[in-house]
Amino acid sequence: MHTDTERCVRAVQSKDARFDGWFYTAVLTTGIYCRPSCPAVPPKPAHMVFHPSAAACQQAGFRACKRCRPDTSPGSPEWNVRADLVARAMRLIADGVVDREGVSGLAARLGYSTRQIERQVRAELGAGPLALARAQRARTARLLAETTDLPMADVAFAAGFSSIRTFNDTVREVFALSPSELRTRAPKHAASGTPGVITLRLPFRAPLHPDNLFGHLAATAVPGVEEWRDGAYRRTLRLPYGHGIVALAPRPDHIACRLALSDPRNLTVAISRCRRLLDLDADPVAVDEQLRADPALTPLVDKAPGRRVPRTVDEAEFAVRAVLGQQVSTAAARTYAARLVTAHGTPVDDPEGGLTHLFPTPEELAALDPDALAMPRTRRTTLTTLVRRLADGGLRLGADSDWPETRAALLALPGFGPWTADVIAMRALGDPDAFLPTDLGVRRAADALGLPSTPSALTTRAAAWRPWRAYAVQYLWATDSHPINVLPA
Repeated sequence: MHTDTERCVRAVQSKDARFDGWFYTAVLTTGIYCRPSCPAVPPKPAHMVFHPSAAACQQAGFRACKRCRPDTSPGSPEWNVRADLVARAMRLIADGVVDREGVSGLAARLGYSTRQIERQVRAELGAGPLALARAQRARTARLLAETTDLPMADVAFAAGFSSIRTFNDTVREVFALSPSELRTRAPKHAASGTPGVITLRLPFRAPLHPDNLFGHLAATAVPGVEEWRDGAYRRTLRLPYGHGIVALAPRPDHIACRLALSDPRNLTVAISRCRRLLDLDADPVAVDEQLRADPALTPLVDKAPGRRVPRTVDEAEFAVRAVLGQQVSTAAARTYAARLVTAHGTPVDDPEGGLTHLFPTPEELAALDPDALAMPRTRRTTLTTLVRRLADGGLRLGADSDWPETRAALLALPGFGPWTADVIAMRALGDPDAFLPTDLGVRRAADALGLPSTPSALTTRAAAWRPWRAYAVQYLWATDSHPINVLPA
């Protein structure tokens, strides 16, 4: 979008928050860059230049605005809509792969050369993977400086910097403030009162309808791993440098997030996975506009605009749970998963007492005796085949997954039909166009709305909803009184 100068100027002059994260405005006369909704008086159009990423602004010599804090804006929805090389690379960068494995590791995961990755990412984002990762480290450093009492040396290494000097230089360059000044300027209420706990706000593009989002997560919560407590969804997180516990609560203009991490180096990854879990980088205006064009869906969208797709923090975990949920009730699926967690999950300490384990990894499940699994033989075969393929690398589920290829690989496994493959594509892989025409709830809703209820006919009708059919599923499910559609008390 940043190449459409006229449209960008209109968005800046109207302070339209819907475009935050789509592009950034660099002001030639001041040397700063802002989000489109910056509350300051808009500069003259002749003084504006537009960039596709914060990293591109920083590389061009601009510093972040201290008023609108563009580094805290929602991420571009482009990376959740697309499945091409650049989008997959951006999802991996957000997950901290460049910090942990370098650009060569990023390229290896995507199956391309380092040169090809550099060229394509730079062409679209205006900056290479290293610059994008550097901008992300700066954001993490700011969060840690403002919301914790960690010594600045610990902040530097936790944010991913290799030296104190690089940390200081980067923070001054990006924010025009020293790390200690960032901490001094932070609101006094920003820091958590609990040692080791980081409290922050996760922004999103309005509107956001939380009922089905948090209702789904709470209704399907696996005891020991997830719970709903005091108005917040809580769960354990398996992270690169240890584990964490997160509490997420809906607020009118943000998601309140409280993170307890065994290692602060996990902060960037934890935030990225929580945003992905709640689909916070979606563009609800674009989604609802397309779905509202179908008269059958118009009342559903008008009643509760801004529905999100509840996703996951661990793709392999969700695939296992999808198999456990085949042809059984929500309660039965929770029971099966809880048994696995109790017997084979990794114990963790929760100061609040409700969470006890991390969900077992595919490697841990692949080592089990199949006869020890109390479930029908065919589903047992499906589960054991899945975890073996995940454990040996024959099947990869992650932010870098190619959606069509992965769906085909899932359908090739025994016991995997279209419903299981598509629900994994929708909630684990993040495909916004995944569709469930065989789902009983979808078919019932379609019939009640006067839509075709047979899978083939409904799929034909749903072509008009593309590329947002996964969101259409949320609106269709919401016609039922199932607990997944109700925000818990």
